[in-house]
Amino acid sequence: MALFRLPLMMNKKISFRKLLGCGKNGTFDIHPDWNQWAVLIVNGEWSMMNETGSNNYKLKTINYKLLYGSFINWWWKFFNCEVYSIMLEPIEGHGSWDGKKIFGELPKQTNYEGIIAVLTRATIRLKRLRSFWKHVDGVASQIQTAPGFIISVGIGEVPLIKQATFSVWENKEVMKTFAYKMQQHTEVIRKTRDEHWYSEEMFVRFKPIASFGSLNGNDPLKGKL
Repeated sequence: MALFRLPLMMNKKISFRKLLGCGKNGTFDIHPDWNQWAVLIVNGEWSMMNETGSNNYKLKTINYKLLYGSFINWWWKFFNCEVYSIMLEPIEGHGSWDGKKIFGELPKQTNYEGIIAVLTRATIRLKRLRSFWKHVDGVASQIQTAPGFIISVGIGEVPLIKQATFSVWENKEVMKTFAYKMQQHTEVIRKTRDEHWYSEEMFVRFKPIASFGSLNGNDPLKGKL
């Protein structure tokens, strides 16, 4: 993880980057998964995704050397890493990360109703850490069996304090049903507002464009895009 910082910083085509640890069990977990890591990059130049330079969203292969740089590409090959990537188009959202609107100005709502990915991240106030982690397990245990759920991963920039979750759903309706009609999750949302859990937060929805590689031996989005 630390070794990747410099090559990503030197890549001028990347406007924002984060190297993130992962929690166990595919969601928020106070215990890290030492075998899985996440890389988030923001790059508006879709042409770098393949060697032809076309902005074709239906890409069948991905050139990791062009996307992440030669060093990271070499590292993954040398250590025979399992790599899974999802290309995303931000469509809705609000909030900031490190004081920046990393995906630019986005509408809060659109008419898009297809398969949807969601990224939520927050910096948790130190005095609210206990309340936050007290309520995480109840929600995390239900997401895996929620109707329309496809995949999720809990990611963190700083252990315990700067946390995020990324999930993919069959459509917006099933995602909103879980987020706003499931009692435990609704209660957590209320508490975050009433008790001011976060000093900074961001919520973004994406249209998944393409997926590459595998996660635990499979591509969860195969045949869905």
